[in-house]
Amino acid sequence: MAEDNGPKLANLVRSGDAQTEAVEITPFVFMANDISNAYLVTTSDGDVVINTGMPEGAERSHKLFAPHRTGPLRYIILTQSHADHFGGVPVFREPGTKIVGGPNFNEALADMMGLQSFFGQRTYKLWGSTLKRDNSPKPIPTPEEVAPDILVDRELTLEVGNRKFVLISAPEGETIDNIAVWLPNEKIVFTGNTFGPVWLSMPFLNTLRGDKPRLVRNYLKSLEAIRDLDAEIVVTGHGEPIRGRQRIREDLDRMYAAVSHVRDYTLDGMKAGKTVHQLMREFVWPDNLQIGEFHGKASWAVKSIWREYAGWLHYEDGTTELYGVPRSSVYADIAELAGGAARLAERARQKLDAGQPLEALHLTDIALGAEPDDAAALGVKLAASKLLLEQSGQSNLSETMWLRSEIADLETKLAGAG
Repeated sequence: MAEDNGPKLANLVRSGDAQTEAVEITPFVFMANDISNAYLVTTSDGDVVINTGMPEGAERSHKLFAPHRTGPLRYIILTQSHADHFGGVPVFREPGTKIVGGPNFNEALADMMGLQSFFGQRTYKLWGSTLKRDNSPKPIPTPEEVAPDILVDRELTLEVGNRKFVLISAPEGETIDNIAVWLPNEKIVFTGNTFGPVWLSMPFLNTLRGDKPRLVRNYLKSLEAIRDLDAEIVVTGHGEPIRGRQRIREDLDRMYAAVSHVRDYTLDGMKAGKTVHQLMREFVWPDNLQIGEFHGKASWAVKSIWREYAGWLHYEDGTTELYGVPRSSVYADIAELAGGAARLAERARQKLDAGQPLEALHLTDIALGAEPDDAAALGVKLAASKLLLEQSGQSNLSETMWLRSEIADLETKLAGAG
């Protein structure tokens, strides 16, 4: 079983709040902690910054790097098109600085920024309190967009002074445009979030916030490409660098084996005629393969891989899946036949008392679909959500923040109903 010795994601994304000095990784590589870290690499002919963090952290990071600067900023390399990587570009950019992004950076950025009216509320639900936002219902503000001067195709080599930077396309860690930055002479690779925000953890192939699905095959190919570099230091998007050729190789082997196991488990289950929900419920890690589940989870990966191979239609759900009328359209009818929301809430309470919180939530969703302010149904849903939070262990940030947001919303509704 994997040791739970990695820092929790909530702590990682706030680790820079009290930082007063840049962290020296090597005499020429420095780290400023932010929601996603920024890195300064010095050369004999100017400097390179890899990722810039968010706008509100970039001013601090810029000051932390200042004592270590050696010359003009030649390049800003963005390992992916998420805002916590490019948000600080306006703070760092200097006259003559070239911005470098991965393949399809512009398209990926345009999709994400263009859908902020959709993604913003979802991001706030999951990350608002972690990012110390106030209780405003407005979406989390997004940084101004950037337009790279140079786009990597499959691989691009940049030479700055005495250092060579090889930029390698490594899609599906978090975005299709993800790149890794390899310093071959120094045996250092900057992976950004290729392996997610926590090292030695399950990838999040399709986030709760929403984004383009990450294909498991491409993820494994990117892992292989980075493993084959035989690096001595891996610098990730969050947390401390991973040091030691042997440890890095062993960790990457373990991640490869773990993710391959989840993929094979899913495909074997599909061949055996099992439903996706069966496979999610029945998944258990072999003791020798388990890795962390701080961001993604194996059971969620099962669902993502199922959809990657099988598409959106669940045959067992029948004809209604083909049309735009959801099950919730008949909740009022079911509630009426059951004798009202209160009767459904009573049955939901029985399910909860029997240790079945998810079945209880199915029933309360029907009850509240018919009578949104029913206090009994709200109360059972609140209790079921609290039980799920307790049972979760609160190690996975997305699951934890989802449940906490649900609990806060239910408490507010119950106060209004009373």
